[in-house]
Amino acid sequence: MNMKHFANNQSLDRRTLLRGSAGVSIALPWLSSMVPAFGSEAQAPSPRRFVGISNALGFHGPNLFPEESGRDYKATRYLQPIQDLRDEFTVVSGASHPGVGGGHKAEPCILSAAPYSGSNFRNTISLDQLMARELGGETRHPSLILSSNGTTSTSYTANGSMIPPENSPGRLFAQLFTDDSPESRVAQKQRIREGRSIMDIVSEEAKAMQRRLGPGDRDKLDAYFTSVRDLERRLEVNQGWAERPKPKVAAKAPEPVSDNSDTIALQTAMHDVIFLALQTDSTRFITMHTSGNGGRVPLEGVEQGYHQLSHHGRNKAKIAQLAIIEEAQMKSWGNLVRRLHKTHEADGTLLDRTMLLLTSNLGNASAHDTKNMPVIVAGGGFKHGQHLAFDRTNNYPLANLYTSMLQRLDLQVDSFASATGTMRGLEMS
Repeated sequence: MNMKHFANNQSLDRRTLLRGSAGVSIALPWLSSMVPAFGSEAQAPSPRRFVGISNALGFHGPNLFPEESGRDYKATRYLQPIQDLRDEFTVVSGASHPGVGGGHKAEPCILSAAPYSGSNFRNTISLDQLMARELGGETRHPSLILSSNGTTSTSYTANGSMIPPENSPGRLFAQLFTDDSPESRVAQKQRIREGRSIMDIVSEEAKAMQRRLGPGDRDKLDAYFTSVRDLERRLEVNQGWAERPKPKVAAKAPEPVSDNSDTIALQTAMHDVIFLALQTDSTRFITMHTSGNGGRVPLEGVEQGYHQLSHHGRNKAKIAQLAIIEEAQMKSWGNLVRRLHKTHEADGTLLDRTMLLLTSNLGNASAHDTKNMPVIVAGGGFKHGQHLAFDRTNNYPLANLYTSMLQRLDLQVDSFASATGTMRGLEMS
């Protein structure tokens, strides 16, 4: 685009690229000039987004939760590194998912809140995928499902199937910002066409079978149809985006992390790409899960494996080592929040329009206890700067927060999963 010919009364397209003479182009962030000409900013607000980051081994509660509730709480060890952001986040204690136990096996329930029932467990749709199903069609990628170090995600389809995560920051960067070759684009469009044709055939055959099935099998078939519809919708969206160039960013692809035990480096690399994905509006709904890793995290003062330290049995020496790891995790997450807070859009900051959730399936990893889940929620246009302390014996439904988040996206949802309403004490700004 030639910027000399841009008049003051014109508006920029959201995906305008600055192109150089050498063929290099850079994507623009959300700018005030992207508001339609002669319109007000209120007519075209920047989009709302959600980022759910979870850690399978939790956070040591005494180092995370303040003793005081309300706005005058004293920052704990884990909150100290993010005190400059104090007014941008809320700490929640005494919250969990009713009916969810099973220790590590509760990982699938982090964002679905589906009651865990052992071998007969069947998951339901996760929070991010409900958001993506309703609103994901506006971006190239309806959602991004990520893992910093494994093959487990917290994202589940409507029929309870886990969506495999991307666990390489380098591959993710290429997927978002490296254009495919002309041959690859042709092949991609062909795969999309074939995929749609196959789904049409399978759908017709499955419908023909329905008359011969019993009630239980009909339920399974209904779940299957849901997956079919979701896939068809994604294929239709992908067909349009395959024709458009990907956004270009000035940042370089993350350097590979050779040590899979280096949890902090892996998380930080993913955080860097997450920031770019949000800044370029490549997607609006992201999850990232960190699985329990048995290796020793290469940090000074840490001598034992991460998973072993999380099961500390109240051993002070192990807790001290665990705290080094978890404090570093909090610093990395805080840096992502900080970058979003410093990035301005037409009607505020990127953080103002992005809801971030940091949580885990375990409140006490040492005891495999799923009560009192660690919860921090940042950004998204909520009134923050507080510690919402609920009953740590009879926990408050965490799904109430999920309902608040869905409503913040203007989705007509009265409750999500085990929710009894919206989160008490968390108000919109």
